Amino acid sequence: MKKGLSMRTRHYLEGYMFTLPWVIGFLAFMAVPLARSLYFSFSKLEIKTAGLQAHYIGFENFRKAFTVDVDFTPKLMGTVSGLIFNVPLILIFAMFTALLLNRNFKGRMIFRGIFFLPVIIASGTVLTKLREDGAANLPIFKQYDLASTLSSIMPVELVRPLLGILESLSLSMWDSGVQILIFLAGLQSISAHLYEAAKVDGATPWEIFWKVTFPMITPMILVNALFSIVNSFTKAGNPIMDYIMDVLFKKNDFGYGAALGWIYFLVSFVIIGIVLYLFRNSLRERG
Repeated sequence: MKKGLSMRTRHYLEGYMFTLPWVIGFLAFMAVPLARSLYFSFSKLEIKTAGLQAHYIGFENFRKAFTVDVDFTPKLMGTVSGLIFNVPLILIFAMFTALLLNRNFKGRMIFRGIFFLPVIIASGTVLTKLREDGAANLPIFKQYDLASTLSSIMPVELVRPLLGILESLSLSMWDSGVQILIFLAGLQSISAHLYEAAKVDGATPWEIFWKVTFPMITPMILVNALFSIVNSFTKAGNPIMDYIMDVLFKKNDFGYGAALGWIYFLVSFVIIGIVLYLFRNSLRERG
């Protein structure tokens, strides 16, 4: 009598089936352009009547990015530092909001829609226009000269990061819609029996959060962290993306633009790898 597939094998097959459409799409539409852009990053391209003509120059474009170009490295460092600062803020805000929206109260569906609305409205060209009009800044700080007031009671070294956090709150709220929905899905998947057992054992709400809720939504934190990192690297108004577009389509330096794109991709890939490594170790310890 033949044995059926094991549970582990079935899970693997299900995972492969979910990723198969993406793999087919990648091979059909993205593999060749990516390979060509990688080749172009090691070349100097000239526009001829027959099309682009590539001349291999080795790592010259990559050397130029870090030793000659005075704009690229500062923009890259600013983007990475902004990501390190904003992503935890987005995750904390999204988790706190999801915990509130997961409670039973009248009109919670309306509030869920309100928090998700910026994902639809404040994106792409609209978000760029809102930034230009100053919608991302809170005018209350300038109106009441909050910086001077805080500087009189606390060190300037603490005032600047604090004001930076407060200034980022509006952008964090705009960027948290998808993360809130993911956290809500994770919270609603937690069995009520776990909370009942914790209450019977005399656990406080604070202990219930750290011993039950937080461990159960750790995979959702990983998903949201990866989504927020990718979104931060590719969203409208990203200075590196704008700079690469200018190099490609205003200066028509396609080889150098391709090299900048691959440097940016490798930096984002390393950051995502670090996050995956940290979460993987954390999940193993909890398991």
